[in-house]
Amino acid sequence: MLYFLSQFSDGGDFFNLFRYITFRAGGAFFTALFLSFLFGPAVIRKLAKHQKKGQPIREDGPQSHIIEKAGTPTMGGVLILGALLVSTLLWARSDNGYVWVVLLVTLGFAIIGFIDDYLKVTKQTVAGFSSKARLLIGFVIALAASIAIARLHPADLSGQLALPVFKDTLWSLGLLYFPFAMFVIVGAANSVNLTDGLDGLAIMPVMIAAGTLGAIAYVVGRTDFTEYLDVHYVPGTGEILVFCAALIGGGLGFLWHNAPPAAVFMGDTGSLALGGALGAIAVATKHEIVMGIVGGLFVVEALSVIIQVLYYKRTGKRVFLMAPIHHHFEKLGWSEPQIVIRFWIISLVLALIGLATLKIR
Repeated sequence: MLYFLSQFSDGGDFFNLFRYITFRAGGAFFTALFLSFLFGPAVIRKLAKHQKKGQPIREDGPQSHIIEKAGTPTMGGVLILGALLVSTLLWARSDNGYVWVVLLVTLGFAIIGFIDDYLKVTKQTVAGFSSKARLLIGFVIALAASIAIARLHPADLSGQLALPVFKDTLWSLGLLYFPFAMFVIVGAANSVNLTDGLDGLAIMPVMIAAGTLGAIAYVVGRTDFTEYLDVHYVPGTGEILVFCAALIGGGLGFLWHNAPPAAVFMGDTGSLALGGALGAIAVATKHEIVMGIVGGLFVVEALSVIIQVLYYKRTGKRVFLMAPIHHHFEKLGWSEPQIVIRFWIISLVLALIGLATLKIR
């Protein structure tokens, strides 16, 4: 919205700053951070008032959770999403299709998560929304997003899978690209959701991934950078950096309240929405495979659940003491802060490896 102020510039005044994506990204970051700090306490009080017993805790989980986390309100994702939405609409260009696609994917998965959280809180059960219904609706949203992104992409990139490290290499998937893109978006949403099991565990890796993907979006949206780095040019994606900056600002504000002991949980409202957003950004920037590296922590969390379920059905035994894998380390005796901080470190290392793929060609 504020981009229109650049129209009043003669090229050398303050209004000219609004032409620059980096300036508006900074504005989005600080706006989201300010909003989340300003409204955070009120949102938490409101959630606590309407959730007398808070989020239901798994009885088969670590016993410390039942004692320490009982009564903590959930749906804290609305705080992040509110700051993210306002900041993005304020600072991003309203004529950029990629921004709208990512925003709508975020809101779509937020609605799925909100329904799930609402059912859990009102019925005081960990079951929530039907998993089949969640996946079905998620795939519908992802299909719509995949089609929209394919139409926004240049003709020579539409339906193509870009391979990292290999210079100027594209793999034509044709119509198969759409199921692949859907898998990336839905997989990212549910992987982040599975990771969100300890105070602060999911939000920091999400912010790290958002910062990395935001930098990638900015790079692939500029011809000078893409020519220098020999990566594929995707015009218009640079504006996604504004969205990512707003996500980081809102996420930091949320982390202030989610740091152990958490005053509020993100809930499926936040985790599904933010994961879906990361997946959509990866598809938009043609960096789906790199997303698997940057979000490697989320991939491992999801795989731990899949392996546990399949192995148990086949043998009646468990590979991990408990899945997702962060609970396995809890069972081994690691403290919650140890797990969270060490997983943050892993996320940062993976993000740097993902960024390195831009240069290694």
